[in-house]
Amino acid sequence: MILDISMSLDGFIAGSNDNQKQPLGDGGQTIQSWLFSGDQPSRYNEFFKLSSTNRKVFDDPIPKTGAMIVGRKTFDIVNGWGGSHPIRDVPIFVVTHKAPETYLENNTSFTFVTDGIESAIQQAKEAANGKNVSIGTASIAQQCIRAKLIDEMHLHVSPTLLGNGIRLFDQIGTEHIKLESEKVVDGSDVIHLKYRLLY
Repeated sequence: MILDISMSLDGFIAGSNDNQKQPLGDGGQTIQSWLFSGDQPSRYNEFFKLSSTNRKVFDDPIPKTGAMIVGRKTFDIVNGWGGSHPIRDVPIFVVTHKAPETYLENNTSFTFVTDGIESAIQQAKEAANGKNVSIGTASIAQQCIRAKLIDEMHLHVSPTLLGNGIRLFDQIGTEHIKLESEKVVDGSDVIHLKYRLLY
């Protein structure tokens, strides 16, 4: 289980007032500007234009990713990515209290899990078939950290102080968790950090 997410230096993954018109909230687009600040397209989706360093960090995990888990709020805000997540052919498991009655499904298959995060993880791991399961939303990350289910964190830290919004580590419990630093990459407009969690 890998948490892979962009964040501001003060710990926000989106600004306040996030909605379908501005999925990253007020000022939140700066958090992910590293995905569009270069001239080299990702090998997996030309929508992303990155520097050579950032492209390597972005592209390398993709072939090793077998499934993703997100929360319902994220799914709704991005309108289910129009049925096609930017990373194609990776099944997505959406943790929710109730599955939507209708949604688009083009290049991405969605499974709506209504019986909790543990069930979502189990189903995602089965679908991943030995590959990694990736998490990219704050609420799911917090639940997994509390349950000691995340193995690694890949954090892409933007040189931005947002001041308010959605914090990544807002509700992770009170237990001290030790991290082992595995890699630091100085990218363009971003620092890429890789940690292993030592529970």
